[in-house]
Amino acid sequence: MSSAQDFEKVLDESDTSVASFHDSHDPLRRIQHFLHSTPAAVPLIVLVMLIAFFAIAIGPKFFSTYTLTLILQQIAVVGILGVAQTLVILTAGIDLSIGVAMVFSAVMIGNCALTYGLPVSVSILIGGLIGSLCGLLNGFLVAIVRLPPFIVTLGSWYIVMATNFIYSANQTIRDADISEKAPALQWFASSFKLGGAVFTYGVVLMVIIVVGFWYVLQHTAWGRHVYAVGDDPDAAELAGIRTKRLLIQVYTVAGAIAAVAAWVSIGRNGSISPSSALTDFNLQSITAAVIGGISLFGGRGSILGTFFGTLIVGVMSMGLNMMGADPQWKVLLTGAFIIGAVAVDQWIRKVSG
Repeated sequence: MSSAQDFEKVLDESDTSVASFHDSHDPLRRIQHFLHSTPAAVPLIVLVMLIAFFAIAIGPKFFSTYTLTLILQQIAVVGILGVAQTLVILTAGIDLSIGVAMVFSAVMIGNCALTYGLPVSVSILIGGLIGSLCGLLNGFLVAIVRLPPFIVTLGSWYIVMATNFIYSANQTIRDADISEKAPALQWFASSFKLGGAVFTYGVVLMVIIVVGFWYVLQHTAWGRHVYAVGDDPDAAELAGIRTKRLLIQVYTVAGAIAAVAAWVSIGRNGSISPSSALTDFNLQSITAAVIGGISLFGGRGSILGTFFGTLIVGVMSMGLNMMGADPQWKVLLTGAFIIGAVAVDQWIRKVSG
């Protein structure tokens, strides 16, 4: 009996020591679990801190309705592309061709409406088809041929960009021509007043897309399958999820969203320039997603976080411009935010796993 009592005493002491160890780390672990379960919290906190900083540095002028609505107008296109990029990254993939797919869709929309004289509605549908086909090609190569997403979309970037320049002969469709022959293509530049603020329909569409896909990812089986495939594709396959079909769907939907961004970009820019394919829309969409807390390893993140990430870049750019700072500060701080976001994601995954 004596040895049995001693054994129970050892167990009791061990339990107490383990419990005290966890208790000492409870506050930190609660924070980590909260951030793990609410991935949009980190970018939201950063956004609030950034706004507070510029409010102190610049003053009430930064909070004018003109400034705030201008920020939203400037991020509308990237915000929509960010949603498309988020869907892909959640499956542990990446789409380096999404920006050029958007530009090529815009070029096709403009040429169909102005050069070929097709109705605007038909031209927009053709542009949507072009974007969807670009995504479908990527999805097929990733899901069926099983090529790495980075390599596939890098190759697509070259192919789509070259096709864009060959088809268009690098000729810009002018603002005046669009306004005269197909003004509906610039509809998303139209604005309306809400109180003292002025919003464009492009901003409204961005918000609708963000909220819509947030709902789809959080409250539908398809959305849960996207997270499952990104978290562990083998386990998702064993659970009955058709992972190949889902990947093809995700890349195709991302291409279609890029085509929608193309229509918004026509209103935003006025003209349609094939050379805008050289703009770093791809990197901007990835930046918004990563700063927004979307894990590059897949399976974790929120589209709301991507929206906050887009706002962080927009607020930072506007604030630095108003302060008269060197534009390179935006580049430097964006890089710091990206590294910081990835570091936080790793920290959360390590402790919450």
